[in-house]
Amino acid sequence: MTTTPETPTASAVTTTPALHHERKGTGRRVVLAHGFTQTGRVWAGMDGELARDHEVVTVDMPGHGGSAGVHATLVDGALLLGRAGGPATYLGYSMGARFCLHLALARPQLVDSLVLISGTAGIDDETERLDRCRSDRAMADRLDPPIPGQAAESVSSFLATWMANPMFHGLGPEADGLAERLTNTGPGLASSLRRAGTGTQLPLWEKLGRLTMPVLVVSGERDPKFTALGRRLAEAVGANATVAVVEGAGHAPHLHAPDVVAELVRSHLVS
Repeated sequence: MTTTPETPTASAVTTTPALHHERKGTGRRVVLAHGFTQTGRVWAGMDGELARDHEVVTVDMPGHGGSAGVHATLVDGALLLGRAGGPATYLGYSMGARFCLHLALARPQLVDSLVLISGTAGIDDETERLDRCRSDRAMADRLDPPIPGQAAESVSSFLATWMANPMFHGLGPEADGLAERLTNTGPGLASSLRRAGTGTQLPLWEKLGRLTMPVLVVSGERDPKFTALGRRLAEAVGANATVAVVEGAGHAPHLHAPDVVAELVRSHLVS
């Protein structure tokens, strides 16, 4: 039997704390939602470039940075993101893209346009999705052991393994935001994995045709998996979607080439 993703309701997050966020610049508003292990300050300068002619709102997503104590699912976290940003263009990377996608489907009146960087609408195969849930929970248990008294892995050790992933190959220290990533907490990251990891996302592919706002889908040339997922996203959205593949970039094209991605976003906003 196919399970339908939960539809967010306003009552779902009435007692949940607000997400920490910062604002800079003036002009048309762009809300930035970062990826796993990052914070709202890990944009390799793309946020500052966009702030030259836009109001940029950088949000710490649930379990991260100043929102480390906010424990939220993708569904609830999407509503919290909308509360923090208000009506705007929403740009999300990886985990952040999944939050933005949920927001666009649940509260389309808030999303003037949408930018999805290295995002997905979910894992189709239920077995694969459950396997990913187990994998994410195992990582979470290393950071925040469920057994009292059991030693937790340090955030620095966890990040060393995480950043060694081939999808981040070629991302130098000037762009990886490691110092900022190290401000995260083990329990916060563990909460993110348990509540909003990739395996928790029920597939949204069949709902993407509902999106009527302009959608820009960005991926890196050296990330064939998410380039293929990006093309599938755009095809499922329809004629209002555009695909951009950043030459020479991997899974985090906005960190590899922040000026290039900023210009893509700027062009998207005036198109």
